[in-house]
Amino acid sequence: MTTPAYSSELARLAALLADRTRASFCLALLDGRAWTAGELATYAQVAPSTASEHLTRLTEGGLLVERRQGRHRYVQLAGPRVAELLESLIAQLDPPAERPRGLRAVSTSAALARGRTCYDHLAGRLGVTITDAMTVRGLLDQDGGFALTDAGRQWLTDGLGIEPAALRKGRRPQARGCLDWTERRAHLAGTAGARLCDRLLDRHWVRRIGSGRAVHLTPDGATALRDLLGIDGAAAGLM
Repeated sequence: MTTPAYSSELARLAALLADRTRASFCLALLDGRAWTAGELATYAQVAPSTASEHLTRLTEGGLLVERRQGRHRYVQLAGPRVAELLESLIAQLDPPAERPRGLRAVSTSAALARGRTCYDHLAGRLGVTITDAMTVRGLLDQDGGFALTDAGRQWLTDGLGIEPAALRKGRRPQARGCLDWTERRAHLAGTAGARLCDRLLDRHWVRRIGSGRAVHLTPDGATALRDLLGIDGAAAGLM
């Protein structure tokens, strides 16, 4: 692709996100779930017809994909690359000058910073703490291009029971650093990050808080992370 073509495509992508409603939709969809147009309209406080127009642009632009089930239309992010792009863009922004107001808003903000999902992997303080602990124990190499070590692959398969084939599925990188927008450091993404998140949720070591992106470490999870990675959940501010 020539440089002018790249410039045109970059401008097109930037235009898709250069609207508050469309940006709001994309951020909501970072939870990895499929949403209906009505749910997104309510979330962004816009009319259903307005939401439909914006969703059509995002879908045609390749940032979202549409799923239909019966008469219902669902949309979700087109894939992990879109999620990682959004998370990286957010990480470049300065924290909002206006702090959350009200107990509910403050609690929600604190919960997201403590632990959340970034599409299909763990982010926030929880995700970064796990990533750092894996690095210290030689399971993850951040100096050599952010890659799982042989010990790391064995830990995921033998220690956590993740199928080796699940770590090689598709063309997605096995391990990738994703810049965390609250911690301003990398957390583990890629197929390894996704499978690790799945396993922690399946074992109820991590639970979702309500219907949003926030998650919390359970007492059983705190015990597991201490045994597996030497993480002190309370000391790390995860509890």
